[in-house]
Amino acid sequence: MMRKALLVIDMLNDFMDPRGALYCGDDARRIIPVIRSLLDVFHADGQSVLFARDAHSANDKEFQLFRPHAVRGSWGAEILAALTPPPGSHVFDKTRFSAFYGTVLDRLLAETAPEEVWVTGVVTSICVMDTVGDLRNRDYTPVVPVDAVADFDAEAHRFALKRMVRVYGARLVRTR
Repeated sequence: MMRKALLVIDMLNDFMDPRGALYCGDDARRIIPVIRSLLDVFHADGQSVLFARDAHSANDKEFQLFRPHAVRGSWGAEILAALTPPPGSHVFDKTRFSAFYGTVLDRLLAETAPEEVWVTGVVTSICVMDTVGDLRNRDYTPVVPVDAVADFDAEAHRFALKRMVRVYGARLVRTR
């Protein structure tokens, strides 16, 4: 069986709940059941499941670009209840766009050496795309299920998908 890893990026209350600080919108919520299904499949197959979650300090420099969100320990920084990580999942915090910057992701992937890394979550044009670029820079094969990523900007979402294919060689798939 091919070794794979599923990476879930920033599926947090602040991005996915209408009360969240950087709510991606009602249309973005369509990815929640798709990601849940992928979590169940990857977990049942014994594949690696990884969750990267924003966890900013109260005075994070990112808040010069975006309104405060996902402050460490807050409701907004919690993973959606509908996507509770299955047993054995690895959950790690990140403070920048890429899930690699200053995190344990390099080590976690090295431990399992996946042939493909499936990248899901939000925001397609920021955290998803930057992480896919860093996967390619480390010679991993990125797979992006287009029905499991979302953005608050439809045009930026389309651009990011094209860029991930053209520049990073990501393979786009549909789960349904």
